[in-house]
Amino acid sequence: MFDFKPIRKKSPWILHYNAGSCNGCDIEILACLSPKYDIERFGVINTGNPKQSDVFLVTGPVTFRSRERLIELYTQMPEPKVVMAVGSCTCTGGVFRDMYNVENGLDRYIPVDVYVPGCASSPELIIDGLVKALEILESKTKEIEKPFKLFREASLDNTIVNRRNSALKVGEDTTDDEKN
Repeated sequence: MFDFKPIRKKSPWILHYNAGSCNGCDIEILACLSPKYDIERFGVINTGNPKQSDVFLVTGPVTFRSRERLIELYTQMPEPKVVMAVGSCTCTGGVFRDMYNVENGLDRYIPVDVYVPGCASSPELIIDGLVKALEILESKTKEIEKPFKLFREASLDNTIVNRRNSALKVGEDTTDDEKN
């Protein structure tokens, strides 16, 4: 079987979503793609398909209108995935915080792995955040690959195999049973 780990680390695909920003952060992301910073030389591709993306890069304050689409795009992305909140509006709501049409930060709806502060975030900060996101993506990939046990060993009750209590609950570890 082919190992995709090196490819995923060397060529992450980004899904960029503007949740309602002033386009300041979007312009800085485009600057990252320009010849001066050229993040494409590292294999980074800005894609429009959530089913092929590794990194979900969100800019702008999360508005009531963009909230559903944002969650929908997040759920369409395959695991492992990393979410980057770029700009102070995305991280906390920024200058639009507590306004009638703005949610106060992206992390209220989807888990955020990397916060890139600033209004607007500089290309250097975005690249640093992307490097951190790739480290997190690599650790999440290793975590998914770890084998885990779904069932305990079956017990015998009067020479009858009892499997009623053999399934593990979510988050339960088999080492707890071995200690008892």
